[in-house]
Amino acid sequence: MAAKSLQTLVRRLFRDRTIRVTTEGTRFLLLTLAVGIAAVNTGNNLFYLLLAMMLSLVVLSGLLSEQCVRRLDFHRHLPDYLFVNQPTTATLRVANHKPRIPSVSLRLFDVVAGNDLDRGIHLTHLAPASSTLCSYPLLVRQRGPYRLDGIRVVTPFPFGLFDKKSFYPLEATLIVCPELIPLPPLQLQTLNALGQDHALARRGPGNSLYNLREFRPGDDSRAIHWMTTARTAKLMLKETEAENRRSITLAISTVAPDEATHRFERTLSIAASLIDHFLQDGHQVRLVLGDQQDLVACGTDQSLPLLHALALCKQGAPATETVVQQAIAQALAEGHEGPTILLSPWSDPARRSEMPSVDYIMTPQSHRDLFDDAGSSVPA
Repeated sequence: MAAKSLQTLVRRLFRDRTIRVTTEGTRFLLLTLAVGIAAVNTGNNLFYLLLAMMLSLVVLSGLLSEQCVRRLDFHRHLPDYLFVNQPTTATLRVANHKPRIPSVSLRLFDVVAGNDLDRGIHLTHLAPASSTLCSYPLLVRQRGPYRLDGIRVVTPFPFGLFDKKSFYPLEATLIVCPELIPLPPLQLQTLNALGQDHALARRGPGNSLYNLREFRPGDDSRAIHWMTTARTAKLMLKETEAENRRSITLAISTVAPDEATHRFERTLSIAASLIDHFLQDGHQVRLVLGDQQDLVACGTDQSLPLLHALALCKQGAPATETVVQQAIAQALAEGHEGPTILLSPWSDPARRSEMPSVDYIMTPQSHRDLFDDAGSSVPA
């Protein structure tokens, strides 16, 4: 039992603490070796004194660098929204819990899938019992879960002979949404003209009560609902219902062969861009994601579940096309308000006639085009 505990301790120590010899350190060690050889060959006391001094510098370097990377604490703040190829800002709080010893010359790296990613964070001095905030850009080039394992702290202090590295676990998982791409203005005009006769209740200027929610900075204080505020002991804001709201349904076929992966990813980017456009334009958006998801959003503050569903969407094999088509048709039959836009990354021409009846069909062309021709209109 004791041997197993010792083995675990050693494994953890080697994972959390590593050391790398710098170029200057290599030269210093070679010079130390030369002085040691000269001291043994000549028996000169001066060489022995010089060798002892150089070896003491190596030991001192290890002790001081260890103190720099010890007893640090990290807290990372990540944004709720993160899109492919769209830079955003993350914030890292670094605290030094040592009561008397500062941490000097620290470089901080994000550890992702075992790799150290340089974010350009360099702390020259972190005083004892103090903390600081560091902001850095975050850019991800692939949708889906993005897992951060922790923080790697590196310091060359005090002499630059060695880089002492320490790993601090700080796990976090971000959901990276598909890339938002510019949509053709002519296509947007055509899509905005769909379903102008459909109207639903929505948040906006009006007289009827739509919703009660907590007050947020920047809200109009004149809209505070004082009776609910007094009952709940929280500032509650009254949202009114606008006169009308248009509803639109986005149905996405998740079937595509392996060679059409790029088209599949492009389709999800188009879908994310359409969701962002329609929600900002005041539409209610319903997302039918193959046989995987059926979600509804009524405002930009409710867009996150739809975008996350696109981020986690899995590509289906062509053999499942019939099942996916039936699932889409059933979802549209159970509840269908407003026009429907079908986005299809790929479809077997022999089964094209089996696609559900929709108002508009979109399929991405190559990486140079957003849509093929001008889309195709299908009678409902």
